[in-house]
Amino acid sequence: MTDVRIRMSRLFDHRSGRCFDVAVDHGFFGEASFLAGIEDLAAAVRVLADAGPDAIQLSPGQARLLQEIPGRHRPALVLRADIANVYGQVLPARLFSRLIPEPGLAAVRLDAACVVVNLFDLPGRPEVREACVVNVLAARADCERYGMPLMVEPLVMKDADAGGYTSDGTTDRVVPLVRQAVELGADIIKADPTDDVGDYHLVVQTAGRVPVLVRGGGRVGDDELLRRTAAVLDQGAAGIVYGRNVIQHADPAGLVRALMAMLHEGASAGDAAAMLGAA
Repeated sequence: MTDVRIRMSRLFDHRSGRCFDVAVDHGFFGEASFLAGIEDLAAAVRVLADAGPDAIQLSPGQARLLQEIPGRHRPALVLRADIANVYGQVLPARLFSRLIPEPGLAAVRLDAACVVVNLFDLPGRPEVREACVVNVLAARADCERYGMPLMVEPLVMKDADAGGYTSDGTTDRVVPLVRQAVELGADIIKADPTDDVGDYHLVVQTAGRVPVLVRGGGRVGDDELLRRTAAVLDQGAAGIVYGRNVIQHADPAGLVRALMAMLHEGASAGDAAAMLGAA
């Protein structure tokens, strides 16, 4: 087993082969609307860690909030290694995406199980996609040096009616960007759901041997979230990376436990909904 596989085994449950990563790295991007539910990040991380997801995704400056929790059974750390300014409703004149220095080494020092980097496809902004390709290539080289798994997050965006960008789940746009992420050397893919969830097997197929985790995106209701989770798992996804749908929920810990039951115990969407209702 290579070092990469050893670290990946900390992310993927040995029974189901799946992973639930709770993303709470939102403050890294400097967008005020992303901070709802994580104003007190230390408290939020403690609640999430107690609920027991497979992993929690944090920035370099906040990773110790997880890693300083005592005991051997805390969730694995997924380290966000790039920063961008593309998420606001009002976009700045100059967009960027930058990689932290030596992301693989930073991850080793923080005892992370994985590094995550974006691969954006923004309308009319090819220079941002180029910057992301450069970031992924640099992260790939540094992660190989330390045996650190690299998660690449291909994000296809479109212009939003309210300003800025929103996710574009068009299958014919998602699939090629996922394939590019694989070709660039991703060990794990974190991708948006397709608008037609019945197409998601095409995303899994194009990733080949690379496991695909499905991104949660913006806040949706419980029924939709649970139905979508069941659908993408049925289509072959290896897990989920949910952020705002968990941290902005009235019962984040309860939702984590319900989703973990779906991933690792074969619970249905109805079972998970009942778990939430009984909490």
